[in-house]
Amino acid sequence: MRAARRKKSRQELIFKMVLAVLFAAIPAVTGGVVWRVAAGRSVKPVIEEVAAPKKTVRTPPEYEEALLSINEYSRPGTALEEVKGIVIHYTANPGTTARQNRDYFEGLGLSKDTYASSHYIVGIEGEVIQCIPCEEMAYASNERNADTIAIECCIPDDTGKFTEKTYRTLLHLTAWLMGTYGLEIDDVIRHYDVTQKECPKYYVQYPLEWEKLKEDIAEYIEAYGE
Repeated sequence: MRAARRKKSRQELIFKMVLAVLFAAIPAVTGGVVWRVAAGRSVKPVIEEVAAPKKTVRTPPEYEEALLSINEYSRPGTALEEVKGIVIHYTANPGTTARQNRDYFEGLGLSKDTYASSHYIVGIEGEVIQCIPCEEMAYASNERNADTIAIECCIPDDTGKFTEKTYRTLLHLTAWLMGTYGLEIDDVIRHYDVTQKECPKYYVQYPLEWEKLKEDIAEYIEAYGE
C-alpha cells in the first residue's frame, strides 16, 4: 500500500511539473493558447483572442504657435468640456496662406464682423499654425465647438481640393491628435457632418475622396505609429 501511495504521489508531482512547464511556455502573443485543467485532470487548450495594443503617432508635425489674442469674436478663452472629435474644414478663400487666415481671425476682435476661428490652420505648402490651445474652444463647428478640435485647410483654387503638401501634413496632424486624445477614425468628421454646410467643399462633393482621406489617416497611423 505504501508503495502504491508513493507511486501515486510521484505521478501527481510529475503531472504538476508538466503543467508548470506548459504554462511557462505559453507565448505572450495575440491569440495565445490558454491551458485549462478539466474534470478528470485532462488538459484542454482554449484559444483566447487578446486585443493588440493600438498604435499612436507620438510626434506632431512642425508647427508655429501664433495664438490669437483673447477676444469675444475668435478666441473666447472658454475651456473645452472634453475632446471627442476632430473637425476638418477648408478656408473657402483660394490662394491665401495659413498666416493670412490666422491674421483674419485675429482681426475679428477689432472688426467684429463674425465669430470664427480654428485651433490649427494647414497651409498650401504644408505649414501649420496653431491659433488656439487645444484646451480651449474655437468658433468653427457650431454645436460641436465645445468638444472638438478644428483644423482649417488652405486651398489653391475653387475646387477646394487640398494640395499634396496640405494633405500629407493633415494626415500627420490628425493622426497625432487622435493619439493624444484617444480618438478613433470615426471621430474625424467634416464640418458638413455637423451642419450640412459644404465644408470642406471637395470632400463633400466627392464622398469617396473623404473616405479615402480617412483610410489614409488610418494607414498613416499604422505606418508611423508606435
